[in-house]
Amino acid sequence: ALVPNDVSTLALMAQTLPRSIHSGIPQADAAQLLAKAEKYSKQAIEITPTIPKPANLSDEAFAAAKNQNLAMAHSGLGLVYIRRGKNAEAITELDEAVKVDPNPDPVNYYLLGMANKSTSHFDDAITAFNKCAAITGQMQAVCKTQAEDTKKKSATELSAPK
Repeated sequence: ALVPNDVSTLALMAQTLPRSIHSGIPQADAAQLLAKAEKYSKQAIEITPTIPKPANLSDEAFAAAKNQNLAMAHSGLGLVYIRRGKNAEAITELDEAVKVDPNPDPVNYYLLGMANKSTSHFDDAITAFNKCAAITGQMQAVCKTQAEDTKKKSATELSAPK
């Protein structure tokens, strides 16, 4: 069982659980994982701002640690919403995740791009995919392809108002 106020563990579980779901997992199990991830995300988001700073940590290190936890929690909640088809809600969470993350995760930019693309926010999707493509790693090629695909889509479809 999780320690109820261990923000680092809550945030890590919040981000990891929805990313672990794949097509081979039965629907009921996936729904349970998403419910847990949502609970852990919301707990971490609620508790993190109230944590007192340990005496041995600098203000900068403490702020970075809190932001890392918040980024993971918002990322997890964003992916929960994507998996439930709630892309507008996902955008809010993923925007927050990339905004506060001291070391932005390209997966979050990719997910943000996909959520924006699915809601016809093409310019925002392209921006997110380009930020993902600019980070060296395994997501680079996928994000570059998505950016190009979204540019083509935006040329033939109407963008949704913000």
